[in-house]
Amino acid sequence: MILKGFEVGLLATNCYIIGCEETGAGAVIDPGDEGERIVEQLEKLKLNCRYIILTHGHVDHIGAVSDVHEATGAEVLIHRADAERLINPARYSLLPTGSLKPKAADRLLEDGDKIQVGRITLGVIHTPGHTPGGICLRVGDVLFTGDTLFYGSVGRSDLPGGSHAELINSIKTRLLVFPDDTRVYPGHGPASSIGTEKKINPFL
Repeated sequence: MILKGFEVGLLATNCYIIGCEETGAGAVIDPGDEGERIVEQLEKLKLNCRYIILTHGHVDHIGAVSDVHEATGAEVLIHRADAERLINPARYSLLPTGSLKPKAADRLLEDGDKIQVGRITLGVIHTPGHTPGGICLRVGDVLFTGDTLFYGSVGRSDLPGGSHAELINSIKTRLLVFPDDTRVYPGHGPASSIGTEKKINPFL
């Protein structure tokens, strides 16, 4: 699997590009900003972007959705419970949304759904708490955790729709069940592993 991660935007959101080496199919996870740069990375990797997958609907993760969609034609995927945040971002954001171009989802995700990117299969894990429709994505021994789980920390739960109890429950029952060597790629900050978080994360 091709995997490229880089920070975008003022809040240093981790945007990830994944790709199938055999077919050239690709996907972008959380295009929070700098759409032109994301498209350039897709071109450098020679990937045909099939999907834009959003771990949740906060503006720092969805800011470049329209730009990437317009450049690639990729389908936009988000959990059903966060779908309105794509089309009405100002209602749910404490950040300015004036330049954001709303783009409705093409596919609404549910827990247990599979997303096929070439020969790569991503499993959708619903992990509410940061937002009602927060998800993580699993492929092999890799977890993309959005703003659910960070290195040594967890996502905020004081924003509209958040719940700390629900967030911690999601992490303990849906993520910590994976093997310790499962790699964690969060929405902000450095990568980690499930084993590391079990040992050092004070919230868990």
